[in-house]
Amino acid sequence: MTAETKITPEIVAEHGLTRDEYKRIRQIMGREPNLVELGIFSAMWSEHCSYKSSKKWLKTLPTTAPWVICGPGENAGVVDIGDGQAIIFKMESHNHPSYIEPYQGAATGVGGILRDVFTMGARPIAMMNALRFGDPSHPKMKHLISGVVSGIGGYGNCVGVPTVGGETDFHPAYNGNILVNAMCVGLADADKIFYSAAAGIGNPVVYVGSKTGRDGIHGASMASAEFGEDAEQKRPTVQVGDPFTEKLLIEACLELMKSDAIVAIQDMGAAGLTSSSFEMADKGDAGIELWLDKVPTREVGMTPYELMLSESQERMLMVLKPGREDEARRVFEKWELDFAVIGKVTDTGRMVLKFHDAVAGDLPIKPLANGSPEYDRPWTPTPQRRPIVLPRGRDDLDAVLPTLEKLMGSPDLASRRWIWEQYDHMVMGDTVGRPGGDAAVVRIHGTQKAVAITTDVTPRYCYADPYQGGRQAIAETWRNLTATGAKPLAITDCLNFGNPEKPEIMGQLVGCIQGMAEACRALNFPVVSGNVSLYNETQGTGILPTPAIGGVGLIADVSRRADIAFKGRDHAIIVIGETRGHMGQSLYLREILGREDGETPPVTCRWSAATAISSAP
Repeated sequence: MTAETKITPEIVAEHGLTRDEYKRIRQIMGREPNLVELGIFSAMWSEHCSYKSSKKWLKTLPTTAPWVICGPGENAGVVDIGDGQAIIFKMESHNHPSYIEPYQGAATGVGGILRDVFTMGARPIAMMNALRFGDPSHPKMKHLISGVVSGIGGYGNCVGVPTVGGETDFHPAYNGNILVNAMCVGLADADKIFYSAAAGIGNPVVYVGSKTGRDGIHGASMASAEFGEDAEQKRPTVQVGDPFTEKLLIEACLELMKSDAIVAIQDMGAAGLTSSSFEMADKGDAGIELWLDKVPTREVGMTPYELMLSESQERMLMVLKPGREDEARRVFEKWELDFAVIGKVTDTGRMVLKFHDAVAGDLPIKPLANGSPEYDRPWTPTPQRRPIVLPRGRDDLDAVLPTLEKLMGSPDLASRRWIWEQYDHMVMGDTVGRPGGDAAVVRIHGTQKAVAITTDVTPRYCYADPYQGGRQAIAETWRNLTATGAKPLAITDCLNFGNPEKPEIMGQLVGCIQGMAEACRALNFPVVSGNVSLYNETQGTGILPTPAIGGVGLIADVSRRADIAFKGRDHAIIVIGETRGHMGQSLYLREILGREDGETPPVTCRWSAATAISSAP
């Protein structure tokens, strides 16, 4: 197909667009789009990029607090930790690519979330992950587990950022669609945060990093559809990462950021050059003219369609101040990275794509970026589960010890040491709370402060009762941070669900968000960044609802941090809180009795918002 290809209903469907969506596109364009323009609409209006099924509900989440510098809408969230410093963090999914090609899918998930953080001016200081696999005895699962863990370790270890913790769970619901969620935390000066809004008519638009290839084309639309029998055939849509180039890109960007040459900067993530250029222009109320024949490429004969939609890794887009091109070029060439001026900022409000002086595409920016559909999809609440009553069993050691041994040896409770030992969690020298505890702890270099980091959710609770499961995920994150002595600051989320066009699945999403929102408000624990991953289904079978939560907290004096290790033979062991013996949806019920039923444990938020505010930095 070429730009001159006639757009047929079949081509529209191949791009994941509905009839109504294509009708809206024609109205926006005032004409039939060409193939390049159709591909751009397809990527920008994909579920992965536009959140068209979830943004109605995402708007209900609390996102502000006195210590929040930047909430949702930028590459990552930013919170103030005092002393002129800020923590920048985000979590994102790379589920579909990791199922198709586990090593590269997981590796490029790590690379992508790193770029989201350092593009805002932060040096990455820690990585986390939240992994969900299927039944360990499934014939494909060993390959998937091995590939994902190797991909995370391979990329993170090579780029030199410690992977300090995470979580890994198993359930047959993930047999056909595993989950790979990556989180990155970075440190920046609070007065030197970089944003993505393009500005300055005539300012140069600059491409830096790796060359563009044909890998990852249609990656965003692939991540916005459920799998069928052809999952393996989608392997070419998976990007290929290079952590050594990423390390050079981090250093080059941070070096240039020490100057005042950068007006705006954006990672080329999902949808590549398309999403980065449109988002920058939209946020800056500007237009952009791109010269696609100037884009550095590693393959011959690439078309405008391929150049705009490629998701090749380790690439960034910048707007520079006029006359600073040579200064920036010297920095990137010193780090052996590509640098090219590929366009300019305009006042037209349009994205004009030129290829060897011919116009390959001409699209209005605001109607495309802001005019994506916002669906109020029908949803049904999850039926309420019945409470269970179990007969009192034996409580002598002969009965208890075998039960305890079986629980401890189950996939969800067995040691994860074999996973985190493959990650370099000590590189950079500031990890003081290693994997295996409630939350990782990383010292703020050169200070006594530290940041505590955790990822949490219990999907079986969310499946049984999405509302209570959402509340529980926030509460667990809060507890794990406070267990280290940290004051919880904010969260990022990665909302993994099945097909939102099914009312029962949409009901899971709505219920979880409602529960999350209520718990976040009660704890004054704002959501400052995140990601939504839908259509996690294979041949009609969906995953458990999995709203993974990544939380950060601040420890004022790292010497006073707490951990889970017993310290002395005669120390007392105490239990705080009321024990009610709730067994619904428990691992005991599943692993010992072979049942998955009952109610989700209820969550009561007794920590007042006023107390939370006073305890924040």
